[in-house]
Parts: sequence; C-alpha cells; structure tokens
Amino acid sequence: MTSADFSALRSALADVVAIPVTPFAADGSLDTAAHRALLGRLLDGGVRTLTPNGNTGEFYALTPPERRAVTELTVEEAGGRAAVLVGVGHDVPTAVAAAEHARDAGAEMLMVHQPVHPYVSHDGWTDYHRAIADAVPGLGIVPYVRDPQLSAESLAALGEACPNVIGVKYAVPDTARFAAFARDAGLDRFVWVAGLAELYAVPYFAVGATGFTSGLVNVAPSVSLGMLDALRAGDYPAAMKTWEQIRPFEELRAARQSADNVTVVKEALASLGLCRREVRAPSRILPEDRRAEIAELVAGWSI
Repeated sequence: MTSADFSALRSALADVVAIPVTPFAADGSLDTAAHRALLGRLLDGGVRTLTPNGNTGEFYALTPPERRAVTELTVEEAGGRAAVLVGVGHDVPTAVAAAEHARDAGAEMLMVHQPVHPYVSHDGWTDYHRAIADAVPGLGIVPYVRDPQLSAESLAALGEACPNVIGVKYAVPDTARFAAFARDAGLDRFVWVAGLAELYAVPYFAVGATGFTSGLVNVAPSVSLGMLDALRAGDYPAAMKTWEQIRPFEELRAARQSADNVTVVKEALASLGLCRREVRAPSRILPEDRRAEIAELVAGWSI
C-alpha cells in the first residue's frame, strides 16, 4: 500500500485532532456513561478526529484492559462519524499488541507515543516505530515527536520504509525548529499536526502545519473549530482573537511543566456538570480555591 492510499486519513489529520479525557466514576473506575456522553458532545460539535488513549486521556495512568476498553468505546461511539487515532506505546510488544487490538476494534490510525526510555538512539527510534507500523500496514501511523534532538533524517527514513506512516504530531515548542524539521523530513510527505494545541497552532500553521491537537476541544468544540476555520482561511488576526481568549486557560495547563494539563480540562468539564474532576496520580485535582478561576474562564466562552 502506498501513501496515496491513505488520502482520507491524511485529510482527517489536517483538522482539529481531539484528545478526549477519560472520565472516572466515584469508585475510580472508568465512567463509561460520562465517556460516551462526552464523545457524543464532541461529535455533535463537529469534531471529526478522535484520539483515545492520548495524554489528555491519561494514557500512562490507565491499565492495559482500560486502554483497550477506551479504544473499543471510542470506535463504537464514533460509528463512522469520525476517524479514530488510537494512542499506543510502552515497550514494542505492548505497543504492537495495542496496535493489533486497535485494528481489530475498527480504528483507522495509531498515534505512537514517544518511546519512554532513558537511552533513545536515532536509529533505535526508527526501529521502534517501524516495528509498530509493519505490524499493522493497513493503519495510518502518526509518530508523536517531543524530542528536540530527533533528526529529520530518522523520520524521513521511517517514511521511506513505511508508507503507512502518514503524519507527525510535532510537540517541540520551537517554531523555527519545526519549520526546518518538517522541510528536511518532507513537508508534503507527512501531514504535520501542531502537537502543542491551540497556543502553538497559529505559528505552526504559518510554517507548514495543517492540523492541531486539542484538549480544550473537550470543553468548547466551537472555540477550537473556529480557530481552525480561521487558520484554513489564512485569517491570522481572527485566529489570534481566539488565541487571546483561550490563552489564560492554556497557560494554566502548561504551568509547572504541564503539571495540571489534564486537571484543568477536567475541572472545566466538572464546572459544566459534564464529568467528575478526578484524575489519577501522578496528576492531582486542583485545590478548592483555584477551581472558581477555571469556572470563571469557561463561563466567558461561547459553549
């Protein structure tokens, strides 16, 4: 299969790539009813690409059976209305098993979380992703790049070996580096997704991105999709108006090396009565005196 055969999936990546939260019940288990309702809200709001088991979904805090359950629930709820991009990772056998499960469940794509290992060589990075891509040649593969030291040559080599590697979630906070990396690896070969959400979407679109990931979209789909519309139209002043509106919220998520990244999103959803605020360690819920700040920010948006 050639990269041209993945055109529909490439289009799905050139969009708001939603990273849904994973709601928990009072006893700490998965709250499937709330999860279905949140996914339905995203779909009804116009979201067309869902990423179960992403970082906003607390991937690293879920057990393997929970990750499989989240995948199955998301595919079922999407029901063909959205492309499903399942997060996989950990060691190679675990990632391959998750990839095969995602394929069997009906997902179309995989987002491969960055290898969690203290010693990652450039060639080893390529080998890791190739093992996963080769196991499921019919699925679109999207590496999640967070390492500023990764070479564009490593990604280009992966793309040459694996036609199903179709996009990149680029999450290095350096616009100039992203612009160079994308061009050195293949600006047209891959779909470039701004992996640091709305705050980086504007400058990253200016130099080559055509989609962006979002956790904020859980709270306000119309806000994220409105920014996308402005970016697609090349209306950067309009996109920056949205940027200014959401900046305080996103800065709260990014503070202290993103310690409250998921916590702030779940607190906003809790303020709207959409799910419980609980997160799993090593994240932690906000102290009570800070919760009102989140609710006040969200109240000012058109939701």
